[in-house]
Amino acid sequence: MEANARWVALTAVAPVAWGANYFVTHEFLPADRPLYGAALRALPAGLILLALCRQRPRGAWWWRSAVLGLLNASVFFVLVYVASQLLPTSVASTVMAVSPLTMMLIAWPLVSERPRTAHLAGAAIGLAGVCLMLLTGVERVSVPGVLASAAAMLVSSFGHILAKRWSADADVLASTAWQLTAGGLFLLPAAAAVEGPPPALSTPALLAFGYVTLVATALAFAAWFTGLRHLPAGTVGLIGLLNPVTGVLLGTVVAAEVLTVQQLCGLGLVLAGVLLGRPTRADRRGSSQKPAHPVSAESPAREPSPSNPR
Repeated sequence: MEANARWVALTAVAPVAWGANYFVTHEFLPADRPLYGAALRALPAGLILLALCRQRPRGAWWWRSAVLGLLNASVFFVLVYVASQLLPTSVASTVMAVSPLTMMLIAWPLVSERPRTAHLAGAAIGLAGVCLMLLTGVERVSVPGVLASAAAMLVSSFGHILAKRWSADADVLASTAWQLTAGGLFLLPAAAAVEGPPPALSTPALLAFGYVTLVATALAFAAWFTGLRHLPAGTVGLIGLLNPVTGVLLGTVVAAEVLTVQQLCGLGLVLAGVLLGRPTRADRRGSSQKPAHPVSAESPAREPSPSNPR
C-alpha cells in the first residue's frame, strides 16, 4: 500500500508540472513557432536524460524509440502547441480530459488491462468535474483547434500505452531519453524547413524554456512513464486530471483569481475521480504476478491571466 502511494505521488508530479507549463508557454514563449517550440522542448530534455542514464538503444529499441518519439514528442507536442493557440485553454483541457477513458480502452487490447468499474466511474466523474471547472459557455470554439486537441489526446493515449507495452526490458530513464531525443531530432529539420531560422529568445523566454525542458518535460515524462510501469493505465490516466486542477489553483495564486462555487464543486469531482482510480489489492497482486510487460495530458491546463484565463 505504501509503495503504491509513492508511485501515485511520483506520477502526480507530471500533471502538476504540465499544469504550470501551459501558463509558462502562453506567457513567455513565441506563439507562432510551434515546431521550434516542440523541438526545443523535446531535444534538450532528451539529451539531459541521455547524459544521466548513459545508455544507448539496442536492437529493437532503435525503431521503438523512433515510433515513440514521433508519437509522444514530435506529433503530440506540436498538436498541443497548435490547440493552445486556437482554443481557449478551458475547451482544450476538456477535450484532453477524455484521455483517461481513451487510455483505459487502448490498454485493454494492448497490455491486457481490463478497466475496472471504479476506473470507468472515476473517468466519467473526473470529466464532469473538468467541465464544471472550466466550461463557462462564453468561449469561442475553433473547429481546427478542437480537432488538434482531440488528435493530441488520441496520439498521446496510444503512445503512452505503447510505451507501457514495450518498456519492461529497458530502464525507464533511458527509454524516456531515447524517445524525447528521437522526437526532437525529427522536429528540428521540419522546423528549419517550415519556420526558417530559430527565433531570437529574450532572457525570460530562455528561463521559460529552462522550466519547460527540465521540469515539464525531462522530470515530468520520467515520472509519468515510471507511473505507467508500476500502476494500472486507468490509475495513471486519472492522475492526469490533476493537470487542469493545477491550472485553476495556479490562477488563484498568480492572477489573484477567485474560485467560484462551480469551480470548487468541479474540483471536488475531479479529486473524487482520481481517488476512485487508486490501486486496489487486486491491482497490486496482478502487478506482482504478471510477467513484466514491455512497459514504459497532458492536457493544456488553464493559464491564468487577469482578464481571460487562456
